Amino acid sequence: MTLAGASYTLLILAVAANLGSVAYVLAAILEVGRFQRLYRAADRFRPPVTILKPLCGLEAGLYENLRSFCVQDYPEYQVIFGVRDAADPAATVVQRLIGELPRVDISFVVDGTVTGPNLKVSNLGNMYRAAKHPYLIVADSDMRVDEHYVASVVAPLEDRQVGTVTCLYSAEPAGGLPSLLASMLINGWFLPSVLASAALGKLRFALGATIALRRELLDRIGGFAALSHRLADDQMLGRLVSDFGYRVVLSGYVVENVVHEPSLAAFFRHELRWARTIRIAEPLGYAFSFLMYGVPLSMIGAVLLEAALGWGLAGLAAIALAIVLRLWMHAAVCRKLGLAKGGRALWLVPLCDMLRFLVWAASYFGRDIDWKDRRFTVSTKGLMQVTKGSEA
Repeated sequence: MTLAGASYTLLILAVAANLGSVAYVLAAILEVGRFQRLYRAADRFRPPVTILKPLCGLEAGLYENLRSFCVQDYPEYQVIFGVRDAADPAATVVQRLIGELPRVDISFVVDGTVTGPNLKVSNLGNMYRAAKHPYLIVADSDMRVDEHYVASVVAPLEDRQVGTVTCLYSAEPAGGLPSLLASMLINGWFLPSVLASAALGKLRFALGATIALRRELLDRIGGFAALSHRLADDQMLGRLVSDFGYRVVLSGYVVENVVHEPSLAAFFRHELRWARTIRIAEPLGYAFSFLMYGVPLSMIGAVLLEAALGWGLAGLAAIALAIVLRLWMHAAVCRKLGLAKGGRALWLVPLCDMLRFLVWAASYFGRDIDWKDRRFTVSTKGLMQVTKGSEA
């Protein structure tokens, strides 16, 4: 193939990618508009529930996050907090809550037993032995909810064909620029992508923001031990539930994620870990997810248009269209979720698109991830192996 022929081939691929990106953004905006946010569930299905909250370290806003799960408008619920080490600073927060809320059924488990390299899952397995009730909710420690949360997320489980209920989450920055960038990527990129994925067919994954299920089903799929070597434990739990013939349902309840990234380096490591997690869990879907990043794709297309055809203005128009569509999606999410602060950083939207594209590309260079001061190598099947020298 001649140099000119290669240039035209690249141009055709770039144009196809840009058209695909436009189609994706429009579809995602449509799904954001269709999403019905739930503010309060019906008052009919209220089984006893145990909430499992694995903890590790003193995160930003931890007291407020944990307290929100302890003040539910719900007849009977238990909250279990768990740490692996009594010296964990999160223990002080839990003890404070126990003292402030004596009428709430709060249990605190301190257990360093390890069942696999995923220490969060080991923590959950240790906590599970203290669970009292037939319905379970697992939620990450950096999430915050209102008093209607439990009733809302448990309600779909009244249908016995529903195996798991999971939740979208919106992000609230608790810090400077790195936290703002991370929250914008959650709100404007991750959240619409989940809605677009859900529109394509039945869900086969769950999100760590919330996983509600019956404990009998958890036992059938092998309990938390079945996830102890998995990096994407939440995604795998949803897949196992689906494999057993049950539905995974996306709730209309949106959890609030309090995001704190202390530095740009920490931000990049977090994004890279998340990207490699998704790449390994869903390799085909992740490979085509580059279509989400319209701004860098339009820039690549503009360069090729100018080189092959001399159409500089057409390339600039493509870039402008990509930016307008991204701003439209950003505004749609902010409006749907009531994110008043989201409109203050419009100038960062194109930058975020570029950053996510760079992270997407970087995720293919290696299988190592950094998580909670430990380094892991992850196999093609999503199994974790602790890198020598980083053991807990």
